[in-house]
Order: sequence, then structure tokens, then C-alpha cells
Amino acid sequence: MMQIEVLKSKIHRATVTDANLNYVGSVTIDQALMEAANLIEFEKVQVVNINNGERIETYVIVGKRGAGDIVLNGAAARKVQPGDLVIIVSFAMMPVEEAKLFKPTIIFPDANNKLP
Repeated sequence: MMQIEVLKSKIHRATVTDANLNYVGSVTIDQALMEAANLIEFEKVQVVNINNGERIETYVIVGKRGAGDIVLNGAAARKVQPGDLVIIVSFAMMPVEEAKLFKPTIIFPDANNKLP
């Protein structure tokens, strides 16, 4: 049975709060945003920087709930600046017929990475 990759989760236009070069790697995301977007710790994501067009593939680590953190760590820290707007997406593989009915979880945080 053929499977395709479809959008599973999206955090649309979050604000980068920090870039930490001296970290092993990943993107730290506020736990409240992770839960609202249906993301789990260590899930593979793409981070798309609206300001400069960079696309980074990494994985999620849990940030402090309610802190609004969106922090690019390790080498990815060289691709962003605090204040940059990013889109964070994850994808899932599923059968074509299931994909036709699937609805991704998309959230729209405010300028402080809080949900309305």
C-alpha cells in the first residue's frame, strides 16, 4: 500500500527568543506550544526562517511551559537571530486514503509566542 508524507503539525510565525550555539543541538519549544501543535519531544521538525529563507531540519526538546521559548540550539543557532519569525512544521507518513481525510494541527502564536 502506497504511503505519502503529509503535514502533521505547524506552528505558524513564532518568534525566535534565543540562539544557543553552545548546545548539543535541536530546537527548544515552549511545552504549551508543543502540546497545542501536537508535537512531542524528539520529534523531527523543519524550522523555516521567514526573515532569511533558511530551512533547518532538527528535533524538538521541551521548553518551560508558558515561557514562550523558541530557541535554536547548536549549529542551527548560526541560521537565526532572536526576533526572527519562523514556521515550525512536522510531517507524518500515512496511506493515501487516510491522508485525504487527515487534518493537520496548525497554531498561530502571537508576537510573544502565546496562544490567543
